This record gives sequence, C-alpha cells and structure tokens, in this order.
Amino acid sequence: MAHRVPDLAALQLLLAVARLGSLGRAARELGITQPAASSRIRSMERMLGVSLVERSPRGSTLTPSGALVTDWARRIVEAAEAFDVGAQALRGRRDSRLRVAASMTIAEYLLPGWLIALRGNRPDTAVSLFAGNSAAVAERILGGAADIGFVEGLRVPPGLDGAIIGHDHLVVVVAPAHPWARRRTPLDPAELAATPLILRERGSGTRQVLDAALADHGGLTAPLLELASTTAAKAAVVSGAGPSVLSELAVGEELAAHRLVKIPVDTVRLGRDLRAVWPTGQRPAGPARELLGLTRGSG
Repeated sequence: MAHRVPDLAALQLLLAVARLGSLGRAARELGITQPAASSRIRSMERMLGVSLVERSPRGSTLTPSGALVTDWARRIVEAAEAFDVGAQALRGRRDSRLRVAASMTIAEYLLPGWLIALRGNRPDTAVSLFAGNSAAVAERILGGAADIGFVEGLRVPPGLDGAIIGHDHLVVVVAPAHPWARRRTPLDPAELAATPLILRERGSGTRQVLDAALADHGGLTAPLLELASTTAAKAAVVSGAGPSVLSELAVGEELAAHRLVKIPVDTVRLGRDLRAVWPTGQRPAGPARELLGLTRGSG
C-alpha cells in the first residue's frame, strides 16, 4: 500500500495549497522551495493518475479530483497528528519514571553518582532502585520489573543483552590482627579455597567469580559466614570475624584507613566485568538510555 499512497509531506502540501490558494505560499509555509513543491505535486499526480492542481497567474486551484483527494488527505493527516500526540504521551509516561535494578556493589558504590548526574539532566524523572544480587537483578529485568539492570560477573545472564561499563577486582581482606596480615608471601589459592571465609551468597557476582577462580584448587570449603550484602561482609571482616574476598571498590576506604589489610594471592584471576543489562533485542530507551550513557562516561 505504501507505494500507492502519497506520503504525509505531500498530503500536507496539498492541504496547504487548498487553504492558501497558492503553491508558492504553501511552499513558504512548509519551508521548501517552490520548485520542490511543484515537483512534489507532480509526483503525487503521477502516483494517483489524476490531475490535482491547476496553476495560473492568479494562483493555484484544486481540480475536482484534487478537492476529493484533499478531503481524504485531511482525514489522513488528522489521524497522523492524533497518532503523534498519542506517541508523545507514551514517551512522556515512559520518561516520567525509571526502574533500575543493580547488584549490591554497583548499587552501593557506583549508582549514587550516576543517579545524581541523571537527576541533573532529568529532574522530573522519578527513579526507583532495587538492590540485590546479580541473579535477582536478571530476574527483575526478565520479568519486566526494571527498565535497566547492572550486574557483576563473568558473563551476561541468559536472556539478556549487555554492555561492559567498567571493571572490578576482588581482593582478599582481613583485619589487621589476623595472622594473614603478617604474611611475607602471597596466599596460595589452595589455602584460600580450604579456609572458611566470610562470603556473599550464591547468586551474587562476587561469589560467581570466586567459585570459578578456585574451582581448579579444590573449590571453596564451607563458609564461615554467608551474608547477603557487601556492607555486612565488610563489617564482619573489620570486626575480626575472619577473612573475606570482596570488591576492591567496596574496601578502598577501609584499606586506606588501615582498618583492613589486602592479602595478595598467587596465580588466580579475580577480575570481573561490570555490565549494564536489558532484555535481548530491546535496547534501552529514554532515561534508561541516558543512564547507560552516564555510566560509560564515568569510566
């Protein structure tokens, strides 16, 4: 049908000619040259197979066929305008809120800065934030409960697309009074795997990376404690409860203040990617796309 029906620009031009009685004035109103307007009318006439406009020194008038086509054109243009108004309303409703889901480390240590910057650009957008482990974030995105998510780990969760927005490194940390704090040599991966640790729960990006890193060294032994937040795990280590493996982003302040000590580990990869994620095939739009841009700019 598209090749048999004139486009909206041609129909709007015809309506302007009918209203103004002049092809030249219609062209000026629409911001095009008169030759371009004449060419557009001729193309429409060829498409429809009828003459639409009669030109004379006194102006331009519609032929009987042109008057009939103009009546149809008016209804099409009005419908298009209603469509545009509706689409703008949908965009406005979408842009009025942003639902974000983020894994704990990103939610606590990176998102606040990104959201402050977003609010500067979009003060009228209401933002809600769900903070959980990476598995829970993926569930919310797949269930339609969030517009964009942020996870840590080794790969994009199934059913989602993603983009790397940064990198993080896990470090072994202990309280200054812990025996490991006085070591002169790096920790052996097998010793780390065999030591009861203060760990994040299964499903977290931190646990996923640690499980994979120590799989070839006997795997993790039963945890000393299993906690659902990085802040809780960090507090337990600071109190002297035992060692942990946590995000370098999360423990920077404690390391600088000597409340925690970083323990080197031999020949084990503890790096991970930080990703923005969204449903497969559905690129972020509106505030979600703007937030994604801010995260990339921060790196």
